[in-house]
Amino acid sequence: MEQTSPRNAIGAAVRRIRNQRGWTQEVLAAKCEVAGCAISRGTLAKIEAQIRTATDIETFILALVLNVGIDALYPKGFPGQLRRTGWARSTVN
Repeated sequence: MEQTSPRNAIGAAVRRIRNQRGWTQEVLAAKCEVAGCAISRGTLAKIEAQIRTATDIETFILALVLNVGIDALYPKGFPGQLRRTGWARSTVN
């Protein structure tokens, strides 16, 4: 059975934290651009809606601009969810 990639896990947290800050998508997109990563409002909307995944650098910049640790963008128990679905396997011996 072929596995599909996991959906965007950070979108809901990005939206929630952005709203807590009282920022529009336009404001967050502008702050990301100032921080060095051009994310359009449309791209941000797709990330928040979990239609589009965020790249590594986008995830880093979003955490930086939102002033949270990267782990705050992922749902609680996310590593365990990945392990249960077979996406993450411990390689530590």
